[in-house]
Amino acid sequence: MDWYQERARRIEAAWGETVAGLPIGTRVTGVVIETRPFGSFVELDGWPEALGLAKVSQMPHGMVLPAPGERVAGEVYWHTDHNHQVLLRLDAWT
Repeated sequence: MDWYQERARRIEAAWGETVAGLPIGTRVTGVVIETRPFGSFVELDGWPEALGLAKVSQMPHGMVLPAPGERVAGEVYWHTDHNHQVLLRLDAWT
């Protein structure tokens, strides 16, 4: 994941601001930048130093992960401090 490693330091440096600005329950939109078996990474609109993750564990049975380039909307449901990710529950999954 070269794109992640390149941004990791900036994402980590902005983590406190990200958590404060995107508390649990915040509505977000963005574009999927990569999909892996465990979830889709989302570049969040208005938050260039934040990284969203829509995890497959939150996806209802029978649904599919969004593909790169797809616009998504959802809600922040958690922050993972160890890897500086904003976890998302997508509207398409509710």
